[in-house]
Amino acid sequence: MNLSVDINADLGEGAAHDAELFELISSANIATGFHAGDSDTMHAAVCAAKEHGVAVGAHPSFFDRENFGRKELKIGNQDVFDAVAYQLGVFQAIASAVGVRPNHIKPHGALYNMAVRDQELADAIARAIESVDPTLILFAPDRSELARAGEAHGLKIAPEIFADRNYLNDGWLVPRTRPDALLHDPKEAAQRVLRMLREGKVRSVEGGDIDVRGETICVHGDTPGAVEFARELRTRLEGDGVRISALKSQP
Repeated sequence: MNLSVDINADLGEGAAHDAELFELISSANIATGFHAGDSDTMHAAVCAAKEHGVAVGAHPSFFDRENFGRKELKIGNQDVFDAVAYQLGVFQAIASAVGVRPNHIKPHGALYNMAVRDQELADAIARAIESVDPTLILFAPDRSELARAGEAHGLKIAPEIFADRNYLNDGWLVPRTRPDALLHDPKEAAQRVLRMLREGKVRSVEGGDIDVRGETICVHGDTPGAVEFARELRTRLEGDGVRISALKSQP
């Protein structure tokens, strides 16, 4: 398979296996303090990424450490703009101090999932990115409101697919409140990702085939067995001739 694809993981969130994941991924989405992390963890994660040649991106969230940023909140769009701009600005400053240029941005948890469906929320996120650094790549599901908003504001979009999450018939992720939200078998996950890349299809939990497109593949850093998932995925992809490489942001 003559393909190149990015593998990303959410890091700097307090999980115990970040060091192992840095050896297996090509892009790191680093928590920016609102759902997890602080200036020290951001600095440490950026340094580790630099050591391993891994691209870095901000992973902004709702301000909700109690629920790890995974609870949907009703927040005004101006507040979302301010929160994303603030987190991105802090992350940019820390990365710059380490001599690393951020490459991308991926909203976290409920902020991401809501922006996939909510046009105004997605627009607030895209405007915040454009105001701070319009050269950043925005990770977003293909054909989502978040991807459309990013394109409308001139951002480069990396369509994202998920190795460790199940899908619904409408193309969105199964909510984490359901017991079937996560995949538990790394081999099954790797095989499913290969099909997504080869055929542009994934089987939903309802049993239907849905269209997907991905240039970056997410393995959640806090998923049980995250290292095994990432290792199996990388091994299977490289075994099929897929090159693992971070996407390049605009100059």
